[in-house]
Amino acid sequence: MLFSGFFLPVLLGLGIWQLDRAGQKQAMLESWQQQAENLPWQQLIEGEVRSGKPVRVTGMYGDHSWLLDNRTRDGVPGYEVITDFYPLEGPPVLVNRGWIQAPRSRERLPGIDTPEGLFTLSGRLADYPVPPVLADQGQEEQGWPRRVQRLPREGVTNEVEGLPALIIRLDSGQQPGAFRADWAPDLMGPGTHYGYAAQWFALAVALTILTVVASYRKTGANNDNDNG
Repeated sequence: MLFSGFFLPVLLGLGIWQLDRAGQKQAMLESWQQQAENLPWQQLIEGEVRSGKPVRVTGMYGDHSWLLDNRTRDGVPGYEVITDFYPLEGPPVLVNRGWIQAPRSRERLPGIDTPEGLFTLSGRLADYPVPPVLADQGQEEQGWPRRVQRLPREGVTNEVEGLPALIIRLDSGQQPGAFRADWAPDLMGPGTHYGYAAQWFALAVALTILTVVASYRKTGANNDNDNG
């Protein structure tokens, strides 16, 4: 009983806390989505800048494309294609257009077609691709597209000035200039919190049932001893 009396409130509290987190996350995502639909790029980037925030931006692709090396999908080696993008208003931004398969030969680079014209892209803000642990990149390649192992913000300022603190990752492969853009979620959604809440409440129910069963067995055993 002491064990149950201590842990049952803890489990219920954790479940309620996860429900509260789910509500907060849902409200935040709805606010972000509304901003993405109603605010121009300049205002979006001047507001709350956080990885995972949805954005919409209208402009045109530039002439610089980086091929982020050592990216695999389904066990197949390839690259992620990152291209500069120039909105009608506000600062330029790098756009991760998704994954493309690498040629068989390491000496060859995949052909990258960048559409011309004015487009509206939708995606989510993401960090610059800078792995925490990486061997020496070696001599930087020249020409375009350019193969890179990492792409920090300071590494592209010679080609594109005034970049914001984050890049944009396209949220689907159906957009202009997109390749395979099926990213894993950057942000834990409300559904995950609801799942955790269900687990905590299930543990609380299981603990309650076990406590009742143990108490019943103990009471039954005492009655048998009394009868004996």
